[in-house]
Amino acid sequence: MKKAVIISLILLCGFYSDAQVWMGSTIRIGAPRTYRRGPGREPVKYNPSVDFSIGYGFPNLDKNLLSDFYGYYRSNASQTGPVSGSIDYQYSKYNSIGILATYGKASVLYNSYGTASSFTGNIESWSVMLNLINYMPGTDKVNPYLRTAIGINSATINYLYNDGTHAFGSNSPSDLAYQVSLGAKFGLSKKSSFFIEAGYGKYILQGGLSFKF
Repeated sequence: MKKAVIISLILLCGFYSDAQVWMGSTIRIGAPRTYRRGPGREPVKYNPSVDFSIGYGFPNLDKNLLSDFYGYYRSNASQTGPVSGSIDYQYSKYNSIGILATYGKASVLYNSYGTASSFTGNIESWSVMLNLINYMPGTDKVNPYLRTAIGINSATINYLYNDGTHAFGSNSPSDLAYQVSLGAKFGLSKKSSFFIEAGYGKYILQGGLSFKF
């Protein structure tokens, strides 16, 4: 049931993205055109591009999928990532669609109140999401954008004592993965840029590099 709901949401996002393309007065699928002011309103053709981005997010919010246990409190959290990578097709000046994938892992130490008992909760997570980016008016050097991503999450969770034995059974995390962020790209050259964004989902802050082909 969960997977059916997730797939429906992904299809809805894709339909919404296509609807934006068809309804825009100056945006068309394939080779959108805008118009200069002046005699004859000469059309200016937009050349679609493929963008490849890699980033690192902080903190890893997947640790929130770890359970709470009666009589124990959390301390000494450690984490990696999430590391993210995306491939996006920018079909107009203001819109792109693509795939965003993330990987991260985190661990949290659980200590017992009033005793020396403790164990570690570990989570390792992968996600694949439909990635929709709406670019806002900017300059050649600074290009702000809104990212909306939704897809499927796959996570492995274990609760282990120091000797490697299981403290508790693994719980089943949500299959839903999402990210909503507001960010900006800062041009380094015609084909590369540095980006930084803030949002919520897999991470709160992320920075990285983007390359245009």
